[in-house]
Amino acid sequence: MMTNRILACAALSLTLIAGRALAQKPGDAAKGKEVFEQCGVCHNADSDEKKMGPGLKGLYKKAKMANGQKPTDASILALVNKGKGTMPAFADVLSAEEKADLMAYLKTL
Repeated sequence: MMTNRILACAALSLTLIAGRALAQKPGDAAKGKEVFEQCGVCHNADSDEKKMGPGLKGLYKKAKMANGQKPTDASILALVNKGKGTMPAFADVLSAEEKADLMAYLKTL
């Protein structure tokens, strides 16, 4: 009986979590351009010429990023969250919505 209650609570929790994930709206590229202003100090958006960090023009069209990874939402978001080398981590700086907006903008480059 107790096991059934635990399983029911777990199932409900998973349903709520999945519902929240599906309810998240896709990013807004226009808002992402504003978020990118922070990134623009170190990264070019309109060329692949390096500033402090690599230029990001055509980022999603490249076979590999400067770190050797394929540019996917997951790999780019990991870099944004954790940083690498001289790039700071933005996990606690940007909200989930700002990150979604940034990712939408990066896809337009």
